[in-house]
Amino acid sequence: MRNLLFSFVTLLSIISTQAFQEKSKVEISEIDAKIIELLSSAEISINVLNFEKAHKQLDTALEFSKQIGDEKSIALSSSILSQLFYIRHDYSRAITELQRAISIQREIEDYPGLAYSYMTYAKLFHNTDSPERAIKYLNLSQDLYEKQNDGESLGIININRAMITLGVSYSKENVNLALTYLNNAEGYLKNSENNYEISRLYYYKARTYLILEDLNQAEAQALKALEFADKHDLGGMIMYSYGLLSQIKETQRKYNQSLDYLKKGNKVKDSLFNMNKEALAMEANTRYGVDAMRANLKQLTEQNAEQERSLKVNKLTTILSVALITILSLLTLSLYKNNNLRARANDLLQKKNDELTMAKENAEKASLAKAQFLSTITHELRTPLYAVTGLTHLLLEESPTENQKEHLNSLKFSGEYLLSLINNILDLNKLEAKKVEVLDTSFNLEKRISDVLIALKNSADDKKTKLHYHFDPDIPKKLKGDPLKISQILINLVGNSIKFTENGDIWINVTRVNQVGELVFLHFEIKDNGEGITKEKQSSIFENFTQGSLQINRKFGGTGLGLSIVRNLLNLMNSEIYLDSDLGKGSTFSFDLKFDAFEQTEGVAASKLAKTVPLTNDLMHDKKILIVEDNKINQMITRKILEKHKVICDVADNGTIAVEKASNNYFDLILMDIHMPGISGIEATILIREFDDQIPIVALTAVTLDENLDEFYLNGFTDIIPKPYKTEEFFSKINFHLSNRKIPV
Repeated sequence: MRNLLFSFVTLLSIISTQAFQEKSKVEISEIDAKIIELLSSAEISINVLNFEKAHKQLDTALEFSKQIGDEKSIALSSSILSQLFYIRHDYSRAITELQRAISIQREIEDYPGLAYSYMTYAKLFHNTDSPERAIKYLNLSQDLYEKQNDGESLGIININRAMITLGVSYSKENVNLALTYLNNAEGYLKNSENNYEISRLYYYKARTYLILEDLNQAEAQALKALEFADKHDLGGMIMYSYGLLSQIKETQRKYNQSLDYLKKGNKVKDSLFNMNKEALAMEANTRYGVDAMRANLKQLTEQNAEQERSLKVNKLTTILSVALITILSLLTLSLYKNNNLRARANDLLQKKNDELTMAKENAEKASLAKAQFLSTITHELRTPLYAVTGLTHLLLEESPTENQKEHLNSLKFSGEYLLSLINNILDLNKLEAKKVEVLDTSFNLEKRISDVLIALKNSADDKKTKLHYHFDPDIPKKLKGDPLKISQILINLVGNSIKFTENGDIWINVTRVNQVGELVFLHFEIKDNGEGITKEKQSSIFENFTQGSLQINRKFGGTGLGLSIVRNLLNLMNSEIYLDSDLGKGSTFSFDLKFDAFEQTEGVAASKLAKTVPLTNDLMHDKKILIVEDNKINQMITRKILEKHKVICDVADNGTIAVEKASNNYFDLILMDIHMPGISGIEATILIREFDDQIPIVALTAVTLDENLDEFYLNGFTDIIPKPYKTEEFFSKINFHLSNRKIPV
């Protein structure tokens, strides 16, 4: 049977060869022109993100190139295909195609093609976080383009240099250097017809001006990029330009316009995805090796044809008749078996799809339940914590004794820490995903650590343990960083040492390791002579809900989250925690952090002063504020804090009363809670906005705001103050909105 199949294939090959020889030969020059046209069109299709069309054009160009043996066109096809994979973030396949192209181009000394491939290589290294290697290949590409006197390509080189420079750092020096590159590129591309690169030029100029906080220039350049991309139907650049304009409007606090741009960008993104569905199907087909099978079949057919050409026509006719009968029989049998296998596979796939659908629905329900739980528990924990921090603030203003003041400051500090700890525990997944933002503000590190130790002193005294604190005098007084996260780290580490040390000592040492300009490198060390940790447990002690052993958990208590939070916070600040410990001899935890030394110049102070509204009695005096709050304790606290500044307060227990009072009375500002019996704060705000669109309405709420900001602003809120708040932030926002209040005639 195998010989019959072989003979049939051989006959088909001979017939195909004879037919091919009878056809007229196509002129190679015409094929060359067709290849150039296809490659140019493919590059345009890639720039407008039409991947399906680009795939077809590149496949056709590659087939023509192989037909005439044009290695230059084969290499350029691979290089452009690499560009397609790069835009689709398939970097491994892009590198494979690019290495194939560069190998051919070097061998045949195709310097224009090699320059193009080097520039694509630089983009790949930039997107795989290798800026040094990206610059190296940009330099190689630039040398070749300068020898060719190719001004347009040199302009594109400058755009990519700016992109890589911004990717390294947003320092002032780097941003100005990137702007210089972009201005050089604009000169090179002045008379260019490369619409895609000109649109990229305006886009990156807009990004650079946004970093420099020149919002007017940023918006002007972004609109240029959008106009140019829209004019030439550059789908990808239209999407990116809308996204950048949304970011600019958000920075300008024009949230409605920002949301509008964001929606337009998403609409373009969906359109591009739908356009490229067939290209994704083609990619899946390639993965299963269909093209490779076709190539192998073609090669085998050619080999068989070469071996059997000497056979006579009459003998081949007889073999063909037998082979046809045999193949038809085998084909019938094969089709029958394939249909059975396909039916079984379809049944299995249907069953798996049903299981996956059910699993997906269960996962969505679990995710929704988790979100509702977190929202509820966050509100329930923050509400009493607001009472603690608010009452502490009121007591601090009642002229306490020095002793009482120290205790109240410790209580205030502990309340701030407890709020942060609640947030971190309730959203530990967000912390591990590094979605928590790190603040950058000035603070006194020595005083911050002293406050931590004062708050922990009672716990240490209960354990009859002494705290020894050494702070390097060479450390600058004012540093820039996130003081609350540093407090969390130290409270967890020192608190951990206190828990496992009885009748012992704990040493807290902070030393300056180095200082380069304004950049200060500090080493933190917390050492104790307590229980210690076994070598076996040291590798897992920083995992969630993990302690040294079950006996330690029963003896000392705790959740096992403290050290996990420390590790995640330090990772967020680009640092690591180190542990050196022996069982029975104590433990030493250490880490390193870098800060900017803070020196406030007159210019900076003046600019900040211009952006804030001073807290004066005249501004607050006799202003009428409506407090909408269902919790009686919170009503009392907020009212007393405001009345100390001679504010006239009125209270509404729910949203319905708030709407009635706002419609019948004049108020300078409304503080609105969200969760209340009856109608919610959001519903009440919507009703008030129907008859008064001028009065500032500030959400004073304990709900989490991570993903709900748009909802608040779209429903009429002027601003948001999360509870529990810092009084400085509370009064700053109220003063700002009172100063901008337009009093009706």
